[in-house]
Formats: sequence, C-alpha cells, structure tokens
Amino acid sequence: MKQVSQFVSVIIERLKAHYPVVNTQLDHTNPFELLIATILSAQCTDNQVNKVTKVLFARYPDPDSLAGASLDDIKKIIFSTGFYNNKAKNIKACANKIQKEFNGKVPRDIKALTSLSGVGRKTANVVRSVCFNIPTIVVDTHVFRVSRRLGIAHGTDPVKVEFELMDALPKTVWNDIGLQFIYLGRQICHARKPACDRCFLNDLCPSA
Repeated sequence: MKQVSQFVSVIIERLKAHYPVVNTQLDHTNPFELLIATILSAQCTDNQVNKVTKVLFARYPDPDSLAGASLDDIKKIIFSTGFYNNKAKNIKACANKIQKEFNGKVPRDIKALTSLSGVGRKTANVVRSVCFNIPTIVVDTHVFRVSRRLGIAHGTDPVKVEFELMDALPKTVWNDIGLQFIYLGRQICHARKPACDRCFLNDLCPSA
C-alpha cells in the first residue's frame, strides 16, 4: 500500500467530503460516444458538446457510420464546438481506425488509444477511467492548475503532472480525484481569480 503524506490524506478526505459523487459531464452511452465527445470537448464547454453529440450520434451512432460520413456534414454538425475542421478530420479518422484495426471496438490499452487521431493521454484516460474503470488520473487544465497550486505536483506539462500525481496518490482515489479537482477548479480555484476565501483547502494551500 502506498505511503501517503498526512498533507495529501487531508486533501483527499476533504475533496471526498465536498464532492462525494463525481461523474463526467459528457453525455454518452458507450465508450465510442465518450471518446468522440471528449475529442470534441477541447476548448469547448461540456454543455455545448452534449448538444452537438445528441445530433451527431443520432445520425452516426457507431464507428462504421461515422467513418463513412461526409466530412462536410460532420463539420456542419460540430461547427459550434470550435476548431471544427481539425476535429471533424480527427473524429472521422478515429472512427475509421477503430472500425478497421480494432473490429469496431474502442481499445482499452493506452498505447492503442493514443494511436487514434485526436486522442492524447488525457482523452485516453477519460475513456479508460469512466468506461473501463481502469485506475487513471486525467490531467486537464483544471487538474494541472489545482494540483500545482496545492504543491502536490510541480511538472511543467500535463504528462509530468500525471505521473507525479500517480506517485503521490493512492491508486484507489485516482479515478475520482481528477474529477474532484475539476469540480474544484470550475467552482472555486479559477485560473485568473481563485476564490481562496471560500475554499475548503485554503489552510493547506501554499498558493492561498
């Protein structure tokens, strides 16, 4: 069992007390839908992605249909998510590779997942955590910011921070703590003006 510092233990306890139930905000019914939704979520709100995927998956519900879709039609559907040209190319190519190389099934392996167009470690870890219940730490902008402000991580890029957090935190909390950091980052620990005065980790945070 990993030895966890008292500092980290208290942070884990308080996060769990404030956010006892955490779930991804991206609507999905299977790993493929979550994978595509996560690719579309780059630089876009979850709420907007959910509006778009409702239309996208009604028309193209699986890798085979999305791989065969017109690129122009995909662009029209996902336009409001931003960066729609690259996203359209990525999700079409991603669906095509899943269909041809993985028998239409989203792979569980991190190497296989990150071989797909538009899929980095963050996106891969979202799917591995949520759909396959594999212990992972998802490092998005909120997790990156909050963990560094708390002094749990010091890395200058998301991958370094991911491995620092894996080393500092017990595996049993990995899947939840990423989402708890995201909730904290969205509600309190904002990028420009963190609301330190109402943060339940204020007395522990070296950045407060």
